[in-house]
Amino acid sequence: MSRTTRLLTLALAFGVLIVPAAQASPAQTSIMMDDDLLVYRDDDTAAKTLTAMKRLGVDVARVTILWKTVAENARPTKAEIAKLKGSKKENARKQAARFKATVPKTYPRRNWDRYDNLLRSAKRVGIKIYFNITGPGPEWAHVKPPASQRSLRASWKPRPAAFKQFVTAVGRRYDGTYADDNGDRSILPRVSFWSLWNEPNQAGWLSPQWENGRPASPGLYRKLHQYGYRGLFATGHRKDNDIILMGETAPLGTDAKTANAPMRPGLFLRELATGAGAAADFAARGPLLATGYAHHPYTKNVSPVVTDANPDSLTMANISNLGALLDGLSAQTSGAIPANLPLFMTEYGFETNPPDPFSGVPFATQAAFNMIGEFQAWQNPRILSQAQFLLRDVPPLRKHAKGSKRYWFTYQSGLYTSRGGVKPAATAYAIPFLAFNSNTLGPLGEPIYSLWGQLRLAPNGAPINATIQWRAKDGSTPWVTIGDPVPVDNMGYFTATRQALLPVIGEWRAAIVNPADGSVVPGGTSLSQG
Repeated sequence: MSRTTRLLTLALAFGVLIVPAAQASPAQTSIMMDDDLLVYRDDDTAAKTLTAMKRLGVDVARVTILWKTVAENARPTKAEIAKLKGSKKENARKQAARFKATVPKTYPRRNWDRYDNLLRSAKRVGIKIYFNITGPGPEWAHVKPPASQRSLRASWKPRPAAFKQFVTAVGRRYDGTYADDNGDRSILPRVSFWSLWNEPNQAGWLSPQWENGRPASPGLYRKLHQYGYRGLFATGHRKDNDIILMGETAPLGTDAKTANAPMRPGLFLRELATGAGAAADFAARGPLLATGYAHHPYTKNVSPVVTDANPDSLTMANISNLGALLDGLSAQTSGAIPANLPLFMTEYGFETNPPDPFSGVPFATQAAFNMIGEFQAWQNPRILSQAQFLLRDVPPLRKHAKGSKRYWFTYQSGLYTSRGGVKPAATAYAIPFLAFNSNTLGPLGEPIYSLWGQLRLAPNGAPINATIQWRAKDGSTPWVTIGDPVPVDNMGYFTATRQALLPVIGEWRAAIVNPADGSVVPGGTSLSQG
C-alpha cells in the first residue's frame, strides 16, 4: 500500500469527522515547540530552527523558561562556597551577596543569553515567542522531601513565594523596556504570551501528586499560579494586555495514589477548584486569573478520535469535555475558575516507529493523525491554537545500550528525523488536507466530497487561493484541477465541495498554483473511493 493510500484510507476510516463544522475556530494559531533546538543548542541552531518553522507556517514558538536553568549558580550556599578555591570562591561570595531574586541583573548574566538571543532572532524572522515559566527550580526554592521520596527532590513542593520572585524577574526582563546587561545594552523585545508551570499533574514537574492518599498537586499548583500571576502583574503583564494561560495539563494518568503517580486532568481540575484548601486560597489570594486554558491533548499511539477508557482523561478525542468541565467548575466556585475560558492546545504530536522500535506509529500514520487532530481543533470554535511537538526528532541517548528503551527515551515526534530527513508529516503540516465522502453521487455516479484544508505555509492574511485537484489512482489520468480556486480565510483555512472526475478510485490534493508560470506547490493527498 502506498504512502498516499495509507494516509487517505486512515482519514476516510474516521467517518465521525465527516463534515466541517459551520462554526469553526475563527483564528486558530499554529504553535510549535522544540526546546532541544531552540534553547539547548547554540544561537545559530536556534535562528535556523525559527526560520524553518516560519517556512512551514508556524505563528508562535512555545519555549520553556526553566527556573533551575536561569537560577543556576545564582545563590550559592555557604556549603557550596566552602568547596571552592581562589577566585572561584571569591566570585561565588560576591554572587551570593548581590543576588536578589526579583532583579534580573543579579542572576548570572549568561544564564539569560539563550532567551535574549532567541527573542531577537524570532523578531527578525517574524515568529512570536511564548514563554512557559516553570519549575523545577533550584534546590533552595523547594521544600526538602522526606528520605522515602528523595527521588522526587527536584520537583518536591516548590515554594510559591520564591516562584513569584522568579516570575517577577522574568517579567521585568521581558517587559519591552529592559536593556540587555550582557550585550550591547539594546532594549530586549517584549514578551506578551505566557503560561505558568508545565504539566502540574505529572510528578516530574510537580510533586507530590498524592500525599497520604489525598490529592496534593492541585493545591500546590493553585498557589503557584496565584503567586506567579502576581509576579507577571507586578511587571506590567496581565490578562487584559497579554495572553496568560493556566493549566498546561497532561492528558492521561493512572489510578495509583502515590507521590509520583500522574493524576488525570479531570480529577486534577476538580481538586484544583474545589479540593482541600481551595476555598481558603481563593479567599486569601483571589481567583485563578488567566486569558485561557492550556492543555496537551496527546492520544499517544492511538488515533485522535479514540477516546481513553477513563472519562477523567482529556485527549483530542474528547476535548470538548474540557470546556464543559471548566465552565461547570467556574459556576461551582462563583468565578474562582474563570468563566468561558478559551482553550489552547499547546503540545501535541505522535512519535514514530521508526526510529523508536518501542513506541510510535508509522510515518504515514503520523501525518494522517496530525491532520485529523488539526481538523478536530479547527472544528471547535473554543480552541484558539493547535500545536506540534517537535520540529525535529531528538537524537537517542547514546550513553545507554543501543536499541534499548533507555536509548530511545527521547522524543521522536518531529516532522523531520534527527538527521534532517523529511517525514510525510512535514508536507502534511505545511498544507494539511482531508477529503470526506459525502455519500452523494453526481449524474454519472461520480462521488462528491467535502474537502477541508489549510495553506499554513502561506503568510496569514495573504491573498491566495487553494487549487483543488484530482486524479485516478491507477494513473489513467494526470492531476486535473476541479472547479475554481478556493479562497482561504485569514489563517489559511478553506472548505469546499467537489465532484470526482470519474466514478473510479482517485486521489484529491490541495495545491498552490502560480498563475504566472503554472508552477505547483502540492500539499498532502487524500484518497477517494469510487
